[in-house]
Amino acid sequence: MKGKTYMIFFVIVFAVNLLVNLYIFWRTKAIFPDGNNTWWIASILFWLVAFSYIIGRFTERAGAMALAEPFVKVGSWWLGAMVYLTLLFLLADILRGVNSLFNLTDFFRFSWASEKGRTAVFMVYSISAIILIGGYLSARIPTVNRISFQIDKTVPDGNQKVVLVSDIHLGMMISNGKLNKMVQLVNNENADLVLLAGDVFDEDLGPVIQKNMGDLLKNLRAKHGVFAVLGNHEFYGNATAAHEYLENHNITVLRDSVAILPNGIAIIGREDITAERMYGKPRKTLKELLSGVNLEKPVLMLDHQPYKLVEVAEHSVDLQVSGHTHNGQMWPFNYITGAMFEISKGYGKIKNTHFYVSSGFGTWGPPIRTNSRSEIVVMEISER
Repeated sequence: MKGKTYMIFFVIVFAVNLLVNLYIFWRTKAIFPDGNNTWWIASILFWLVAFSYIIGRFTERAGAMALAEPFVKVGSWWLGAMVYLTLLFLLADILRGVNSLFNLTDFFRFSWASEKGRTAVFMVYSISAIILIGGYLSARIPTVNRISFQIDKTVPDGNQKVVLVSDIHLGMMISNGKLNKMVQLVNNENADLVLLAGDVFDEDLGPVIQKNMGDLLKNLRAKHGVFAVLGNHEFYGNATAAHEYLENHNITVLRDSVAILPNGIAIIGREDITAERMYGKPRKTLKELLSGVNLEKPVLMLDHQPYKLVEVAEHSVDLQVSGHTHNGQMWPFNYITGAMFEISKGYGKIKNTHFYVSSGFGTWGPPIRTNSRSEIVVMEISER
């Protein structure tokens, strides 16, 4: 089942990557240098960059980390560039088409192969570069989002401070420097609990082990400990290895299981829905997970993907934290995640259940955010 899922995913990714890059290539080739040899060199370099992310990921799985890293990094930036180059070239083509129909202005009357067309290509690349730089800074410089709310139960000590971090995506792109910054931000809060809502790792654990990121992860501190669930990317890699690595570095992993703290708070960790899709094994129901839990005490739940929130609100769950969506990470994908999920970013409440869907600390693919900041979330939970 897992192999079949990978094959379908690869075919889709390859086809989309090919079609989008064919369009970008068709527009970009106007600025390639003249001369048969130099034109072909430029074309080969373009396609090497266009497929560098896929090349890097396959090389990474083969264990050649030193060779994979430059391909993955170049390819990750190109994935971001693809989005805005495509959008800007499409916008220019639409304006050219409208102008040809209604003869509005000479400004949009040009062929891409003309001098004016080549200038337009340079403009498209320049604007895309500015967007990418701004998006890189948004991803690189994290923010601490704070929220407070009350629940209809007695809260131990009258207040609990919970720090949420999701979607760190540790690997080749997110490494020791950003991880160390995250650990510092979390520990500065002196929290009662730290919750990691999945996708701690990007996929393959090779770069994490090679760069000894676990020594930084185990420095996370909270009064009652650090708890995590697995996300879809842990399953795309090796869920068992990811689980063991986290446990070996002082992080309690909950997989369709419950932890009861000494103060009575219950923490439920749901298995990510990806496990069911890949292996066909249904995850436990909420009724099963809540059996044996004292529902008069606060109940906190981690579920990486924020699906079926209305169903969660039918049970005695006081807070669910999730991630996964990245708030689309780059505009305009936030409109897609907004349509897919009942709550796709930030705080929400359904009946008596509070929800927080984090846009994440790290990034997948491009190290770029154009519609949100890299974040950790500090939640102050008190009683009415």
